[in-house]
Amino acid sequence: MKAKARQAILVSVTVVGICIALLVHAADGPSATLRSEIAIDQQAPAPKMYGLDDSDRRQSRNYPEQPPIIPHDITAYRIDLNSNKCLTCHARSRTGDSGAPMVSITHFMDRDNQIRAAVTPRRYFCTQCHVPQHLVTPLVNNTFVDIDEVLQEKIK
Repeated sequence: MKAKARQAILVSVTVVGICIALLVHAADGPSATLRSEIAIDQQAPAPKMYGLDDSDRRQSRNYPEQPPIIPHDITAYRIDLNSNKCLTCHARSRTGDSGAPMVSITHFMDRDNQIRAAVTPRRYFCTQCHVPQHLVTPLVNNTFVDIDEVLQEKIK
């Protein structure tokens, strides 16, 4: 009987705690959402399409092992099980003609770190790591500090 009484008290305390938390949250006003002020039963207007940084120049990386950013538009590129448009320029055999950098040697390594003749399946889908850069203002301020800046501050 004591166990049932303890369980009932625990459930009651939990329910009261949840109610208090909901009341406090409701008092803060409406939550910020990606929908903004649009009601849930209404269709939001399509977001603005921003241009791509199509400068075709390499950008510096912010940290070691960061995948390079794609410096051109890839909207019409097909990357699926049967084809990879990226490799028409970035494959080892095509870089001489295209002038594009060859994919990293790590893309030829299998999971046992054995070098293979072709890009391995785990590195075949480029856009799972590499992304094009859009010309937008960030939604939130970025306080990221590059390691080189941190080291320079320590020297000073």
